[in-house]
Amino acid sequence: MRHLAQVQQDEITEHAMLRLLAVQKTEYTWVVLPNPTEIVLDKTLADLGYAPQSLVMVDLSDTQDIQHLEDALPWVLQMISEYLTKGLSPTSLQEEAERAEQWRQSLTLRDQELGRRTLELEARRDQIQELEKNLQENKDKLEGSSPQAKVIPKDSPASDESA
Repeated sequence: MRHLAQVQQDEITEHAMLRLLAVQKTEYTWVVLPNPTEIVLDKTLADLGYAPQSLVMVDLSDTQDIQHLEDALPWVLQMISEYLTKGLSPTSLQEEAERAEQWRQSLTLRDQELGRRTLELEARRDQIQELEKNLQENKDKLEGSSPQAKVIPKDSPASDESA
């Protein structure tokens, strides 16, 4: 796991120590360690090649063995270049995250409203189809049950015969 650490020296043994200050959780997420851990190394500061108080990036195994150690200056400069030169602050990032969350919630509410309206329209369509079906059945019953009256025009010869 990748850590930001500060190089220190054990005053008794004069061995180099790494004080772990922060840990990388994801590619863009770091967590400051509330209780920094110290790792005592088998090397002196001279063997390690860093001055006391230097910041380093250290990759540790699960057993706290050092897998890779490098100067943190390039990383710090990259963070400044990417985030601090553009006027991004933790406050502005938090405000942007809150706006995004409000937007997401608004979209969720709109989606729920559209879903509700869709269900209402489907229910109304089903009701209309049922009413049309009932109307057609009633019409068919009325046409089938009433005697067909034969309409004979007055001017036709059939009307003269009946007189």
